[in-house]
Amino acid sequence: MDMHTVVVGTSGTTAEDVVAVARHGARIELSTAAVDALAASRLIVDALAAKPEPVYGVSTGFGALASRHISPELRAQLQRNIVRSHAAGMGPRVEREVVRALMFLRLKTVASGHTGVRPEVAQTVADVLNAGITPVVHEYGSLGCSGDLAPLSHCALTLMGEGDAEGPDGTVRPAGELLAAHGIAPVELREKEGLALLNGTDGMLGMLVMALADLRNLYTSADITAALSLEALLGTDKVLAPELHAIRPHPGQGVSADNMLRVLAGSGLTGHHQDDAPRVQDAYSVRCAPQVNGAGRDTLDYAAVVAGRELASSVDNPVVLPDGRVESNGNFHGAPVAYVLDFLAIVAADLGSICERRTDRLLDKNRSHGLPPFLAHDAGVDSGLMIAQYTQAALVSEMKRLAVPASADSIPSSAMQEDHVSMGWSAARKLRTAVDNLARIVAVELYAATRAVEIRAAEGLAPAPASQAAVAALRAAGAQGPGPDRFLAPDLAAADTFVREGRLVAAVEPVTGPLA
Repeated sequence: MDMHTVVVGTSGTTAEDVVAVARHGARIELSTAAVDALAASRLIVDALAAKPEPVYGVSTGFGALASRHISPELRAQLQRNIVRSHAAGMGPRVEREVVRALMFLRLKTVASGHTGVRPEVAQTVADVLNAGITPVVHEYGSLGCSGDLAPLSHCALTLMGEGDAEGPDGTVRPAGELLAAHGIAPVELREKEGLALLNGTDGMLGMLVMALADLRNLYTSADITAALSLEALLGTDKVLAPELHAIRPHPGQGVSADNMLRVLAGSGLTGHHQDDAPRVQDAYSVRCAPQVNGAGRDTLDYAAVVAGRELASSVDNPVVLPDGRVESNGNFHGAPVAYVLDFLAIVAADLGSICERRTDRLLDKNRSHGLPPFLAHDAGVDSGLMIAQYTQAALVSEMKRLAVPASADSIPSSAMQEDHVSMGWSAARKLRTAVDNLARIVAVELYAATRAVEIRAAEGLAPAPASQAAVAALRAAGAQGPGPDRFLAPDLAAADTFVREGRLVAAVEPVTGPLA
């Protein structure tokens, strides 16, 4: 467990801190300013609770039931009831890292001092995370408005000592037992606190932040695999010249072209042809790699801007304002996050598609410029990588289905009070699958391209030093090189892990310098 400590203040958090808490077990502390802000906003809520006038979320019901004024003796029960009734998720469990991000980001908003939650409730959230206790959250239950209600409710249920949670040893037990084992007292929720623990975009935002981290690695990896494929296909690196990309100045395009050019530096394969009739142009999947990869990079940058704004936000309804007002609002609507989650699924699908086209070209003797059919050792006796491309194609096909936007849908709920919803949680869930698939797709291209480069090297054509470093590292990771047919799934799994963990990028950077 990483002993790095993340301090939660009043002004939001960073993507790096989300990843540190969600994936690496970083510990959490509340800043003094956050504790003070929590206490100050609670005084405002307590004062409003004492007044006869109804205030939404403090002394009323919720959603379509907001017209009922709740008497003081029923308000604690009201807060417990909203958590219990909203913890209505179904389906498979959500991954531990997603739940930790969800809880941490809810704590971020609570600590802003705009929610009216007491400091001891916020501290309990931090204590649960620090103890490695992970509430059981289910796949289905959020419409992305009012926030990720069911997932957050399952987390709040754990704070109350109810429902099930996973301990640090991975065993699922009753939440009350886990809290007791770690010396954590269950919270007794008071006015507004149940609502404040449920009403945010935290799940979809956490998944967006982690997807961005993964996609940054995969886009750099895809620049490398595109360069390897270009090299193996005896393509020209002239299309990567910076002056060509300067006249169409999309930032990501220039970055991808530069990455590819640095990987190909010193290659004895680029521009070489197997006959005396050099190609005037390479196929689009080779020649336009910087344009496609670069457009995806620019999309990541836009999504990161949206994530940054959301990380700096206090998302709740109603909110406590510095002047003492408690006002209803619509900031819990997930549309800004949902749109970029869907946008990322689209560009990930297109990146997977162009990777697969290059793989297919490497395997087709009619288009590979002298490589053996399917990169087989003895074509006919051996099938080579024929079915690896089938697997890659199946993944690409699923990626296209996952690219259908969830945010274009809306199913009204809460007796038409919540008559337009974002479906951002669904967009985030399918993006996680898309990111997983994309890593596999890039890994198949890497596996095919390294084999093709080795075959060229055996013919006396020297690959670029960066290419040689990638090949050597991949082989050391357990993905074997050319030879007779063998059980292929373990090799592909090794390549997948190699790409997913960022080891491809790490292998070439000692040669190329840092890649963007």
